[in-house]
Amino acid sequence: MKNRNLILFLTLSLLMLGLFLADLAWGSIPISLREIVSVFFGKGTEGINSEILLNFRLPKAITAILAGASLSVAGLMMQTLFRNSLADPYILGVSSGASLGVALVMMAASVLPVAFVSSGWALIVAAIIGASVVLVLVVGVSFKVHNAVSLLIVGLMFGTIAGSLVSVLQNFSNPDAIKLFVMWTFGSLSAVTWNYMQVLLPVVLIGIGIAFFLQKRLDGLLLGENYARGLGISIQQTRFLIVIATGLLAGGITAFTGPIAFVGVAVPHIARGLFRTSSHKILMPATILCGASLILVCDIISQIPTYTLPINTISALFGAPIIIWIILKKR
Repeated sequence: MKNRNLILFLTLSLLMLGLFLADLAWGSIPISLREIVSVFFGKGTEGINSEILLNFRLPKAITAILAGASLSVAGLMMQTLFRNSLADPYILGVSSGASLGVALVMMAASVLPVAFVSSGWALIVAAIIGASVVLVLVVGVSFKVHNAVSLLIVGLMFGTIAGSLVSVLQNFSNPDAIKLFVMWTFGSLSAVTWNYMQVLLPVVLIGIGIAFFLQKRLDGLLLGENYARGLGISIQQTRFLIVIATGLLAGGITAFTGPIAFVGVAVPHIARGLFRTSSHKILMPATILCGASLILVCDIISQIPTYTLPINTISALFGAPIIIWIILKKR
C-alpha cells in the first residue's frame, strides 16, 4: 500500500508540474518550453514573451495552484466536520459574505470616489471584510452551538441573508454596476498580480498550515464526536480551528479570484477514490495535488476558444458530474 501511495503521489506531482508548464505555454501567443526555460534563466530572446510569461501567465498559474489547493483542503475539512460528502468550503456563508462586500462597493459606485471603486484593491478589501464578518459571526455561534449540524444550518442562514442583501442591492443598482458584479462572480485567475500575491500567498499558507496541524483531530472526528472526545480531542477548539482555516482558505481565494464552484466538493472524492483511504495524513497532500491539477486543467481549457472563458464555468463542468455520481452511488 505504501509503495502504491508513493507511486500515486509521484505521478500526481509530475502531472501537476506538466500542467503548470502547459498553462505557461498555452495561450493566444504560444510559448515553447525551450523559451520558457530560457526566460526563467534570464536568457529569453523575445522581450514580449518574457513580459507575458513573467507578469501574466506565471502569477496566473501560481494562483491556479493556490486556488485548487485551498478550496480542496477546505472542502475536505468541511466534509469531515459535518460528516457530509456534499459539504463544500462555501457552506459556512464565506463566499456569500465576500460577494456582499464586493456588491456594496460596485453598487455604491455613484457615492464612493471613482479612484477608489476603480482600484483592484477596493474589491479585494471589500471581499475580505465581507467574508471576515460572516466568519466572525459563525465563529461566535460555534462557541454557543454544540452540534455540527446546527452550525451547518447557521452558516447556510448567514449565507442566505448575505445573498438576499446582494439581491436587494442589485434591484436598486444601474445595469452597468450589475454587469460588473456578474462578471466578478464568474471568477478570474488573471486578476491576481504579483502585488496581490504578496497577500494571497501568506493567507493560503497559514490556512493550509492549520489544516495540517488538525490531521489527527480530523481522523478522530470521522468516528463521531463522542468517540473523538473519548480520545481527548477538544471538539469546540477543533471546530473553531476548522472554521478559521476554512475562512482563510475559501475567503482569501474568493476575495482575489471570485467564487470558484464545485472544486471543494469534488476533489476530496477524487483523492479518496485514488488513494482508497480516509486518513487525512494521506488525503491532505492528495487533495492539494488533485485540486491544483484540476484548476490548472480548467485554466488551460478556458483559453482554448478565441475568448477566455470564466474559470467558474469550466470548474462547474468538471465538478457537477462528480456530485451527480456521488448522489447516485450513495443513493
